[in-house]
Amino acid sequence: MTSGGGIQIPSRLPLLLTHEGVLLPGSTVRFSVDSARNMHLVSQRLLKGTSLKSTIIGVIPNTRDPEHDTDDLPTLHNIGTAGIAVQVVGSNWPKPHYTLLITGLCRFRVSSLLKERPFVLAEVEQLDKLEQYTTSATEGVTADDGELGELSQKFYQAAVQLLGMLDMSVPVVAKFRRLLDSLPRETLPDVVASMIRTSNKEKLQVLDALSLEERFKKALPMLTRQIEGLKLLQKTRKTSPDNEKRVLSVRKGGVFPGRQFNLDEEDEDDDGDDTAVLERKVHGANMPEAALRVCLKELKRLKKMPQSMPEYALTRNYLDLMVELPWSKNTKDCLDIQAARTLLDNDHYAMDKLKRRVLEYLAVRQLKTSLKGPILCFVGPPGVGKTSVGRSIARTLGREFHRIALGGVCDQSDIRGHRRTYVGSMPGRIINGLKTVGVNNPVFLLDEVDKLGKSLQGDPAAALLEVLDPEQNHSFTDHYLNVAFDLSQVLFIATANTTTTIPPALLDRMEVLQVPGYTQEEKVEIAHRHLIPNQLEQHGLTPQQLHIPQDTTQDIISRYTREAGVRSLERKIGAICRAVAVKVAEGHRVIKTETLILEGPAEQEDKAAPPEMPIVIDHIALKDILGPPLFEMEVSERFTLPGVALGLAWTPLGGEIMFVEASRMEGEGQLTLTGQLGDVMKESAHLAISWLRANAKTYQLTNMVGAPDPLEGTDIHLHFPAGAVTKDGPSAGVTIVTCLASLFSGRLVRSDVAMTGEITLRGLVLPVGGIKDKVLAAYRAGVKCVILPKRNEKDLEELPANIRADLDFVTARNLDEVLNAAFDGGFQGTASTHAPPQLTSKL
Repeated sequence: MTSGGGIQIPSRLPLLLTHEGVLLPGSTVRFSVDSARNMHLVSQRLLKGTSLKSTIIGVIPNTRDPEHDTDDLPTLHNIGTAGIAVQVVGSNWPKPHYTLLITGLCRFRVSSLLKERPFVLAEVEQLDKLEQYTTSATEGVTADDGELGELSQKFYQAAVQLLGMLDMSVPVVAKFRRLLDSLPRETLPDVVASMIRTSNKEKLQVLDALSLEERFKKALPMLTRQIEGLKLLQKTRKTSPDNEKRVLSVRKGGVFPGRQFNLDEEDEDDDGDDTAVLERKVHGANMPEAALRVCLKELKRLKKMPQSMPEYALTRNYLDLMVELPWSKNTKDCLDIQAARTLLDNDHYAMDKLKRRVLEYLAVRQLKTSLKGPILCFVGPPGVGKTSVGRSIARTLGREFHRIALGGVCDQSDIRGHRRTYVGSMPGRIINGLKTVGVNNPVFLLDEVDKLGKSLQGDPAAALLEVLDPEQNHSFTDHYLNVAFDLSQVLFIATANTTTTIPPALLDRMEVLQVPGYTQEEKVEIAHRHLIPNQLEQHGLTPQQLHIPQDTTQDIISRYTREAGVRSLERKIGAICRAVAVKVAEGHRVIKTETLILEGPAEQEDKAAPPEMPIVIDHIALKDILGPPLFEMEVSERFTLPGVALGLAWTPLGGEIMFVEASRMEGEGQLTLTGQLGDVMKESAHLAISWLRANAKTYQLTNMVGAPDPLEGTDIHLHFPAGAVTKDGPSAGVTIVTCLASLFSGRLVRSDVAMTGEITLRGLVLPVGGIKDKVLAAYRAGVKCVILPKRNEKDLEELPANIRADLDFVTARNLDEVLNAAFDGGFQGTASTHAPPQLTSKL
């Protein structure tokens, strides 16, 4: 490589053809190569070569890169740069390519091409001396060289001036300083042109400038332009220390490639203005001191960050959310109690307990303005209006309303949000809801809180503990925000069908309000006040076209629906409206046809006349539209044999009547239980058998052949229809005793009696839950008498007055009283049972 005392490059060089970037002597540039010729050059020359000479290649800039590599060699630029390949990295994604890191050595001119395949090999002529990169800065061009020396000095001073305006803490600026101190003057145009922001066209002009004087003349205007740009930037932003820091951060990216600044583009200025607007919004958001400190810290980081960084967008999104949150925005409550009562009564019929609680809240708010929002939980069967009453409460208070559906949620991040370290992180539903409504005192409806799931991602019910605790939610911390937000003014309303699946800790934090099912009278009233007008409007009908009398509504309720709520009732009314809509539409068509054909054939007269308005739905029309009744009053028909009793059960869908059937046959004293029973119910059956066997003599109960032990030589089968429905709980105890007593005595139980209650081995009747729902179910089924535990007498106060008047209630302390009420004329042996002696105090 040495010839004539000077350092020489090989006279034959393989050529790398590039279409992006220009390599100048003294600079290091990264090139991505994927064309066939360049790939062959890397694989056959650079990767297989073992000597230093094999790593030197020629880089030809500005070569047109054909989309499809062809055999024809594109026109080559005459001047190129010899460089040494410092690093080669290969990759197969998204397509096979190599990335080369090449350091420029000197210029060359292409003399002739020796071969074109598999890569280009050319005869070259060296144009620069390589020694200039190894001599010290004191040698080379001096001031005595006339105009060249003057140009050199002027260029050096401009470079020093630019260096003085830059932040020395940036690594690329420190490198520029070292090169300026160590390299000879004649290399400066190449080095500076490669480091400052310039276009490829300008770099190409520097590459083509073969004389040193021309090279200085081409590079000096680029340097001057950058200095003027920075001066202007400092002048426009010299207003505050923060702006000075921003100037420095722009300087870091403004002059050097990779993070570049261009005065011709206004993006950076726009970004600066945008950041200033964001800063004003942060100060104007009226957020607490802790949140403001976090925002200002993030804003400070944002100003120093170039837009190309991925974290820029994350930080910006975070600040935007912080600004949008309603830290101090709220709505003024409407505290007129009389107006609130009227509005609630207009929206919902019945539901007195819920309405009373809302009016109490309003009354206390009048007396004390800084009242925390209550946390209510409406528990009741589906279709009774829990969700709609929540919306009505928000309208009554004059607050914003937001519904959060929790059914099936099994990730705690849905409630609390994700940490910002995760990709795609976002705030939880609580913070998102506050952002949506734009105030900090909305009504939040947490729908179906009893249907929360649990998974590997955590337990959302546990995450709700902080949200729904009045002592904690004044500083609720979302993982995404990572600062406390005050939820104490939010009115939380949760809805559930049952409390059994709600974790005890969560249930303890909520004020539970039971929303029982509706009575038949309430359903009729709801249908005529709300459901029928709503369905008429939805189907484009008017009261002048369709009339549903109250008798028909009662028929729909009792014979076509059997539910606690009114959803099925609304669907049946919708079916009637659709059938009537067909009649009305056909009537319109007939009238239209008759008006169009004034004189038609005789059969025109046979067409059906339009129906008379309004169309009244009677029992016959009801059967035509809805089909035969789905539910019949079957209670009395099933009491034709001994061994049948009617119990009452509670389900999340409301109360239900439940038959218990028993039969006996010759056997070995075995008890068979069927009907998908739970363990507690099976134990109740065993308790009933044991109590009856123990008291068989008292009640004259015998087996099939008259022996005193009812189970001797007899098998008992107990069945609970319907067989496909799972049943459990202790409240069927008294029903099983009555059923078996009927079987063993051969007497029929009264067909108009239903009963519920838990039993003990001593014959006591213990209280059970869900009394109102159970009694309503009995009332719907046409039962006249209900036997209840004595300690459930207090629950009868919740029943409507008309039901208390229509039904006979027998409250029993023990099984003697139950059996006495369940059979016509009492039960054998009950009169002769000894009452427990009354104890009198001797004190």
